[in-house]
Amino acid sequence: MAADLLPPPLQERPTDSTESSYPPSPSAQYWAELRAAGLPSPWRGAAPNVVFFVLTVISVYCVGAGGDMGRTGGVRLVLGLLSILMAHEMGHYIACRRYGVNATLPFFIPAPWVPMGPGLMWVPLSFIGTFGALIRIKSPFPDRKALFDVGIAGPLAGFVMALPVLVLGVLEARIVPAGGDAGGVGLGEPLLFQWVSTWLRGDVPPGMALSLGPLGLAAWFGLLVTALNLMPVGQLDGGHVAYALLRRRAMPLSRVVSAVALVLVWLRPMWLVWTVILLLLGRRHPATLADDLPVGRARVAVGVLGLVVFALCFTPNPILISWSDFIHAFRDASGL
Repeated sequence: MAADLLPPPLQERPTDSTESSYPPSPSAQYWAELRAAGLPSPWRGAAPNVVFFVLTVISVYCVGAGGDMGRTGGVRLVLGLLSILMAHEMGHYIACRRYGVNATLPFFIPAPWVPMGPGLMWVPLSFIGTFGALIRIKSPFPDRKALFDVGIAGPLAGFVMALPVLVLGVLEARIVPAGGDAGGVGLGEPLLFQWVSTWLRGDVPPGMALSLGPLGLAAWFGLLVTALNLMPVGQLDGGHVAYALLRRRAMPLSRVVSAVALVLVWLRPMWLVWTVILLLLGRRHPATLADDLPVGRARVAVGVLGLVVFALCFTPNPILISWSDFIHAFRDASGL
């Protein structure tokens, strides 16, 4: 995920949706001077990034090591999951450096561990040990081409990295009586997961299910992260892509997708937190410095590819738990 923080003058844009509401493109000399100033070292102020990366590795390892495979499972989950997340964020970061956009190194988010249940066992608030990663973008985008490339680079890079992890994860999985994949919680399968499973393992007999190992869990989470970030909302990766291609039409699309997410909340509790994030990010996308420059047909084709990737990775029921089951599980875990 790419998180933007633009200078105040660039965030305070007129709310009029007409073309005239966008500022004229700056001169070529202005942009040349901006790029000539250079970018600061990526390691400046990166100590928190390093610390939280180490904490994320530890958290993810502990989750994986707590399974049937022990320490080997911990190592597999770390390598599989963090390779996907790192590829996603470095796709954003490298694209930012290419266009002279000031961005931080990836910032990984470890899941907090809290004591829960009658025995007060320490468990992570995320069953995979992390809430993902992001980079912070600290300067404006020069034009919509740069905005598009930065937005789409992360999901595509993460998707490519997820493919071999997915294949290894499906081969690693065991066929067991149906009853859940992650700690007794069933996981919804996106289209790509279903296709690869059928291709490599054949049809699973009735009453049976694939029990995911560490690599399969890493691939599942990687596909979920890719789909969520490709939603065309606010300043998510998909929001960047939508604004770059649609410009003033991106805001209505963002509102429609946010409304659909509100409907999904009624289906599964998993969507509650993500819907709140979408509503916070659903504001109007800031304009780029040269917003009137076209993006070209090639990027439109890549945008369609991004839509295909979203369809392959998305599932409306990522975690197969109802609201009633969620409430009962929360009461049991908290001892209420």
